[in-house]
Amino acid sequence: MAPLPKKKHSRARKGGRAAHHFLSKGALSVCQQCRSVKLPHRVCPTCGYYKGRSV
Repeated sequence: MAPLPKKKHSRARKGGRAAHHFLSKGALSVCQQCRSVKLPHRVCPTCGYYKGRSV
């Protein structure tokens, strides 16, 4: 038989452990061509430029 936990974990202990399971907010940068907000290291969805070149 598989081992079983001796006691039930409280909601506080369970919630404290789950407090680290969240998504972090991604970074944003400004497009050099059209000055709109975009994700870094990606083509601008507004103008289609990346590193000063049309892609």
